[in-house]
Amino acid sequence: MWVMIRYAAQHLHSFEIVFFRNFFGLIFLLPMIIGNPGLIRRDRARVHLGRATSGFIATMGTFYAVANAPLADALAINYTAPLFGTLGAAIVLGERLRVRRLVALAVGFAGMLLVLRPGQVPMTAGILAAIISAVSTGYSIVAMRSLVGVDDPRAVAAWTFILILLPSLIAALFVWRLPPQPAWGWLVGIGAAAAVGQLTLTRAFSLSEASAVLPFDFVRFGLVTAAGVLLFGERYDGLTLAGGALILGSTIYLAVREAQLKRQARQQG
Repeated sequence: MWVMIRYAAQHLHSFEIVFFRNFFGLIFLLPMIIGNPGLIRRDRARVHLGRATSGFIATMGTFYAVANAPLADALAINYTAPLFGTLGAAIVLGERLRVRRLVALAVGFAGMLLVLRPGQVPMTAGILAAIISAVSTGYSIVAMRSLVGVDDPRAVAAWTFILILLPSLIAALFVWRLPPQPAWGWLVGIGAAAAVGQLTLTRAFSLSEASAVLPFDFVRFGLVTAAGVLLFGERYDGLTLAGGALILGSTIYLAVREAQLKRQARQQG
């Protein structure tokens, strides 16, 4: 999807691409929604609204970053989302941060500093959008994981597209232009990839702990970095790649540690 966003951004503003992502994504989900009449319940709309709001901000930020920043940099910053989620849970929900979690957070944010290198690497609009997206995604991930334990994972995915379709259209109208013919294939592909991604991610979190899901993001980091080099001629230094590895490693450690604590709590209970 990130590769298709970059190609579509050659023709359209990223805000308009977000709208078509939601529009075509919802079209791909319609057979599932129509075939399961009880899947979308109006009484659950408010429950999903908080996640949809953060998801809207995160999607707008991510798409803008992918269109306007080096892919590996945008993805490395995107990986800090679970770190922001852990920090937010401590501040808002009062969760305890033990020494191991604090060390993992410190390592992760140190990795982000390696990627950003304040004062040496320009703080572009694309990089800033990636940071805003990571903070919003942190909340969205926490909300998704709480929802999939109660709601059907398919409903969680569908509500995401339904609730942010109108806000994304309003944002797109400010930069609207009729997509040229070469862009339509990319836009349909982005919608399809987004629909599949949301369905499989919510399903994964409903079946497995995050510690089993997050390591697969190593594959995404490799694919996106390779795409940046091979398709778009981007060049990355060792510090950027090392920073991305530190960020991803710390998020996986946090997920593994959380799973261990939950198992210990169940055994003691």
